[in-house]
Amino acid sequence: MGFALHKDERYTVEEYLSWGEDAPRCELIDGVLYDMDSPSLEHQKLVAALHVELEIHQRARHKTGGGDGQPPCVIVESPIDVILSDITVVQPDLIVVCNPAIVVDGRVRGAPDLVVEVLSPSTAAKDKKQKRRLYEIAKVPQYLVIDPANRLVELYSLDADGRYSPPEVLDAGDALVLQVAPGFSLTLSDMFGWPLPLVAREDQVTYG
Repeated sequence: MGFALHKDERYTVEEYLSWGEDAPRCELIDGVLYDMDSPSLEHQKLVAALHVELEIHQRARHKTGGGDGQPPCVIVESPIDVILSDITVVQPDLIVVCNPAIVVDGRVRGAPDLVVEVLSPSTAAKDKKQKRRLYEIAKVPQYLVIDPANRLVELYSLDADGRYSPPEVLDAGDALVLQVAPGFSLTLSDMFGWPLPLVAREDQVTYG
């Protein structure tokens, strides 16, 4: 998400949807339009790496009968509209939807089970503050923020009161565990190719 296009103008989701597919790519947040920056190569590689690992895990789990008879969750990369209210439509970098009832006419109407955003200099503040608030209000169970500049992720999870607890902060050597993928556990270093911290590398040194 980039900068507000018209701060003094307000729009509804109905108006947003009426513009059609030829309209410039943007998000509607609390009625305000924000332009969408073109993602970098590193950004897309991170999103694709997570997508692939989740797909592989999900397919293996269902082949062994681990899906409890339920259809596989849908894992989708941006762009896809996620409608959270009458005045908010966002396009997260990646979502996981396990309830097919909220997918209507090719759009998601309601809270995905997982939302993932990859930070960039132009979006970091909005993703960590404004969008975090939106996803909490919409009751998105888990919100994963990937910070490529600092080689870490923050994982927000709803608590018993429906609020996000302080995030779990993971670095390259830590394993990512997600509610939407029972049994999934992969270090960020293995998933994204991030270098391990020096201390972690020293701990792995063996002597003959």
